[in-house]
Amino acid sequence: MNSASNLKVVIVLPVTLSTELDDDEVAEVERTRILRLALLEAGYNVVATLPGDAFLPERIAQIQPDMIVVDAESQGRDILEHVVIATRDERRPIVLFSDEKDTSHVRRAIAAGVSAYVVAGIPSESIKPVIEVALARFEHEEKLRAELADARTQLEERKIIDRAKGLLMARQGLTEPEAYARLRKAAMDKGVRLSEIAQRLIDAADLLG
Repeated sequence: MNSASNLKVVIVLPVTLSTELDDDEVAEVERTRILRLALLEAGYNVVATLPGDAFLPERIAQIQPDMIVVDAESQGRDILEHVVIATRDERRPIVLFSDEKDTSHVRRAIAAGVSAYVVAGIPSESIKPVIEVALARFEHEEKLRAELADARTQLEERKIIDRAKGLLMARQGLTEPEAYARLRKAAMDKGVRLSEIAQRLIDAADLLG
């Protein structure tokens, strides 16, 4: 895990369209200022503060932050959609701070990729533990994703190898161990994975009919 000073953090905040801020928008600006100061005081490297608009994915791709902190307040669902799109191809831990009392969409936010959803506003005195827990959860989930993807790959490869063994057994009268040994030797001779040589055999059999 990166140390706080090495962690590049981007803050995403609601889009303000008006030139003259109303009381709610002034409060949002102050919230973002407090959040940024809390992150800096905790030692995090805040590299940018970005509006949660349609251009967010492009900006995230350019900056390449390690973590995204969302100051959503009452617009959590709208901003979250842009953040999810921005991290769809390259996943990053997301921490969302909100004062919204309606928590009905928290479950959906977590499912969409939010690592931590803090409903009680910005805990300036405990922001570092919040970030560290979010990072740990993200890293744990990424490990599980990798393990699941690896298991699926192994299952698919096993199916391919079994099918190739079946072809050799049916067409050349080999036993299963003999068919496996034939595939393994061919893979070793050509310096490729066993599943790859099996797939080549299947493709050739499909081509010849």
